[in-house]
Amino acid sequence: MTHAHSHAAHDGAGHLPRHGSATDVAPDSEVAPDSDVQAEILDLDAEVLAEHIASITAWLPLENEPRQIVDLGCGTGAGTFALLARYPEARVTAVDASPSHLHRLRAKAETLGLADRVRTIQADLDADWPDLGRPDLVWASASMHHLTDPDHALGKVRELLAPGGLFAVVELADFPRFLPADAPEERPGLEERCHAALAHHHAEHVSHRGADWGHKLAAAGFTVEGERTIPVHIDGSYNETVGRYALTTLQRLRESATHTLPTEDLTTLDQLLDTEGPHSILHRADLAMRTERSVWAARRA
Repeated sequence: MTHAHSHAAHDGAGHLPRHGSATDVAPDSEVAPDSDVQAEILDLDAEVLAEHIASITAWLPLENEPRQIVDLGCGTGAGTFALLARYPEARVTAVDASPSHLHRLRAKAETLGLADRVRTIQADLDADWPDLGRPDLVWASASMHHLTDPDHALGKVRELLAPGGLFAVVELADFPRFLPADAPEERPGLEERCHAALAHHHAEHVSHRGADWGHKLAAAGFTVEGERTIPVHIDGSYNETVGRYALTTLQRLRESATHTLPTEDLTTLDQLLDTEGPHSILHRADLAMRTERSVWAARRA
């Protein structure tokens, strides 16, 4: 889906249903699901969180190295390429509703010499499911909460998996934050107010965000074998990608919150987003990416 989001959404998740967004930052009416901005956020998310995604793949309680993997809501490929790196004998079927995301993923696979290990399928999983084979591992990162009926999708995944196969669900505990709580000096707490301004939209359009996925997986007939929450704190003072990620994310927030924030907040946001100005977010020494990822590993008995 979209929304590390990447981010947003954010760990490289992509599109599943067409009404979702990978970053969950802006309504689709304001930023199209297939936009270059969204893809850029997903790519930045994958770059910033590469070590964290790798640690999740290393933690998965797999009985044997998987040979067939399905990445549901693959976005531009953060999970796909992490899984290919972790399991060198595996092939990945990457599924997403966005043709532009899949195009970028295929281009990356070609560049990395991995094209023969990746199959891409465009599909809306709120509609009919395509033939995804019989995978040993299904990976869904920041994507399940976008589905209209995720419980139905969990049942489909259980049918899909080979006996003893594993389903890994990765979800954002919250959207990434980049500024300290008392920043910027002119309007302390600005970032929190931006997110609060969009809370109503998220509650209405992304109602399954924050769901109890362990309970849902058990209800769907899975055995939950592992669950963990991973705190993320990446210092931006030595990582320019964090600055670019913050800039792009705040641009999305600015577009979405235009009609809800007071003029003073919008003015301060514009100063942060002015890359040539003295208050540019790219020039801040106190920048850091802070979020949490929750992971569930569930086995088909």
